[in-house]
Amino acid sequence: MSSTYTLFIVLAFVAVVLLLEGLYLLFSQGASEEDKRLRNRLQSMAMGHASGPTSSLIKQRSLSKWQVLHDFLVEFPGAMRLDLLLLQACSTQSLAMLLATCALGGAAAWLLASVMQAGPMFGPLMLILGAALPVLRLIWLRQKRLHQLSAQMPDALDLMVRALRAGHAFSAALSMAGTESPEPIAAEFKTTFDEINFGLTTKQALTNLAERVPSPDIRYFVMAVIIQLETGGNLASLLSMLASLIRERYKLLGKIRVLAAEGKLSAVILVALPFVVGGMIQIINPSYLEMLYTDPAGVRLLTITAVMMLLGILALWRITRFHI
Repeated sequence: MSSTYTLFIVLAFVAVVLLLEGLYLLFSQGASEEDKRLRNRLQSMAMGHASGPTSSLIKQRSLSKWQVLHDFLVEFPGAMRLDLLLLQACSTQSLAMLLATCALGGAAAWLLASVMQAGPMFGPLMLILGAALPVLRLIWLRQKRLHQLSAQMPDALDLMVRALRAGHAFSAALSMAGTESPEPIAAEFKTTFDEINFGLTTKQALTNLAERVPSPDIRYFVMAVIIQLETGGNLASLLSMLASLIRERYKLLGKIRVLAAEGKLSAVILVALPFVVGGMIQIINPSYLEMLYTDPAGVRLLTITAVMMLLGILALWRITRFHI
């Protein structure tokens, strides 16, 4: 493969990516900011699984702009789980756009492996890695958002406690927390308050909140309110104790993260070092590692090494992970 032909392939690929990005920005920026905000709130409310007459009041989330593709993705295994991941990460992408991004990332990684003239095993690995990167980015965004929610939860509960002690109803306190609290927790409380106004029961709306936000703190809050609604009691005092408990839990978790930071950094270095060194050697001298993926003994050695590295990664992940 000549250098001119390789350069032409790379430039053609970049041109196609820029064209698709331009078309996406052209169609996505057609609506005003107010329309986008309203659409995001309606899409997040569509996670409610209400039954009966109230279910027709809430617009279901659209998996694609094209109805044919939407109907196909609804029947696709795991589609709703990916759509829930998009919602939890607060992404404006549709599921069809996410799948297209995964396909584009996989094609780009495979093209990069072809340009590097790597071995036959390197291409499929790069294809899988490139296709998985958008999903891994969504998982990272979801975890970041959940950490923000956990940090904002005590202050939001304190605001609700003050509203309840002032004589407001629970729905009014929920509305105040959704109005006065910072994002992203304000959007979740707004969505729950809107669901109650649209006719869902308080229990169903809180259950939908727990499904949208898989955070232990949110689930503690939902369980406390549902139990209080069924058995009675002082909700303001209960939420005040819950806010103190979450605040102390978050402080303890922060101290543990500081103490475990060195171990996590060592784990990241140990995991990334073989891949970085192998990639640099492959770029500098491709024939040096050729025996590993051309000779049967080398393939067996790579397979054993991959299994042992997976076991080591699992062990390091378990050692540096803490549940509080």
